[in-house]
Amino acid sequence: MTYSYTITLLIVCPMIFLAGFVDSIAGGGGLISLPAYILAGLPVHTAYGTNKFASCFGTGVSVFNYSRKRRVHFPAAFAGVAGALPGSWLGTELALYLPAKTLLIIMMIILPLVAVFVLLNKGMKGEALGEPPIKKLLVISFFTGLVFGAYDGFFGPGTGMFITLVLTGLAHMELIKAAGTTRVLNFASNLASMIVWLTGGKILFALAVPAMICSVAGNFIGSRLAIKNGKKIIRPIILVVAGLLFIKVISDLAGFAF
Repeated sequence: MTYSYTITLLIVCPMIFLAGFVDSIAGGGGLISLPAYILAGLPVHTAYGTNKFASCFGTGVSVFNYSRKRRVHFPAAFAGVAGALPGSWLGTELALYLPAKTLLIIMMIILPLVAVFVLLNKGMKGEALGEPPIKKLLVISFFTGLVFGAYDGFFGPGTGMFITLVLTGLAHMELIKAAGTTRVLNFASNLASMIVWLTGGKILFALAVPAMICSVAGNFIGSRLAIKNGKKIIRPIILVVAGLLFIKVISDLAGFAF
């Protein structure tokens, strides 16, 4: 093992663990993991591919924990996956036509509203609001997967956060179950993306494998903590993720200005 490889692991692994921990609770782990890979010197496409490989396995562990504790609404999850898979493809196609700056401006408007929603919405406080009829719930779940699968393919950061917000706000799903269901949709989106990067040869396995182990550990601990503590931990972390994403959007927009 070379000195530079050791330094790279020391930079990346702790941040990937933290990213997995955050992602398993509220989504938004990519806001931590992608900068870690880029800071370690990986080219952008290799950073994305390596990140998807590690996060895919990590999210799978979260799905296992949430489902084992019956914190996944499986009919809604399957409907959402049916939307998320083509949504990821659609997002890639949209990237060819929609200027990235347009999406960033939209995000800058939406994110403060996210904070207000989290603070005021009863579902985000863990209060049961009553789910809609199953057909309506499946339709909501399908389009949630489609829209945010497309978002994940086009942009990515905060996908899990947005899915959880929609499932609690529109589907009136209980907060912990919404978080668990979100992980299933996110896993489908990550898996589709990982396959694309894998076939494109954009995964650095020498780094992806140890990063995957750290992601699995972070997701395992984070999901167990979320299941145990519920709204006490999910709501604050969603607010932190929204804040980080807002900072990233402003930073990216500033980059466009130059």
